[in-house]
Amino acid sequence: MKQQVISVVVPVYNEEAVVFESYKRLTGVLKALPDPYELIFVNDGSRDATADILRRICGTDPAVHLIDFARNFGHQTAITAGMNYASGDAVVVIDADLQDPPEVIPAMIDKWREGYDVVYGQRAKRKGETFFKRFTSAAFYRVLQKLTDVDIPVDTGDFRLIDRKVCDALKQVKERNRYVRGIISWLGFKQTGVEFDRDKRFAGETKYPLKKMLRFAFDAIASFSYKPLKLASYVGVTVSITGFAYLLVVVYEKLFTTMTVTGWTSMMAVSLFFNGVVLMMLGIIGEYIGRIYDEAKGRPLYVVRETLHVSGAEKLTGGEPAPAHGREGRRHPLAA
Repeated sequence: MKQQVISVVVPVYNEEAVVFESYKRLTGVLKALPDPYELIFVNDGSRDATADILRRICGTDPAVHLIDFARNFGHQTAITAGMNYASGDAVVVIDADLQDPPEVIPAMIDKWREGYDVVYGQRAKRKGETFFKRFTSAAFYRVLQKLTDVDIPVDTGDFRLIDRKVCDALKQVKERNRYVRGIISWLGFKQTGVEFDRDKRFAGETKYPLKKMLRFAFDAIASFSYKPLKLASYVGVTVSITGFAYLLVVVYEKLFTTMTVTGWTSMMAVSLFFNGVVLMMLGIIGEYIGRIYDEAKGRPLYVVRETLHVSGAEKLTGGEPAPAHGREGRRHPLAA
């Protein structure tokens, strides 16, 4: 069987407590494979010692590549950069926190060799997570599936394997507010899943607190559905009809009865309710307009400060060829 290169992309942000263990686990799995591999760490502007640890690893292992961002550009952007730099026939994306076990990668590769272009990891169990996190995550995936016309598998994250042709197709997608797993589903191709039990975080803290989770959820919905905008229309019509009906009641009471409302309590309650609805709808519309503004600016998706073990031909900024940023290490051959 012809050898095929496996690229593994690992986005990292403030992961000094776990990044070396992640490297060891991944290397142990990849060395057991019959094919050559490359391990691409994308440092997303970490403020701790993560970048220094990765530089030391690169100094001892030619199969490890480092892409160091000039600042924090976000998890989804870091994944995109890693895919842009990857040269393998298959590209695996996995987080550094070891919640997604590297030992699942061989099973993904087996599915890929069967002819699947995308093999996503599907979580059967989620260890070490609160009931609130599990409930909201399950609810999000199911709501997203109802809101969009894209078949995005439930209970999946960014842990997946994609074929080279999928990776090349993904490079053609230029949008700024990215939801990578959704984009991959939108691209199509032949997909399947591999179930696994998600482990608790090996060390460190989650990089997705509630605020970021909510932002990520809305990014996903706004990227693949315009139904929230339709909701604004529906709510507007409903509120208008309700307000008109209430107006008829008030006119009737004034002309044909002696019932009159004294005081401002009911009026203020109705006014605040309607104003709240209007502001909520304006907020939804504003989110979409903000995304249009981001796209119109045309700024690079990310800026690279430094690379190690990456050739100049592979250097990309936001998916387009660009001159080198900072110092650059020599490209080493892929490890067997």
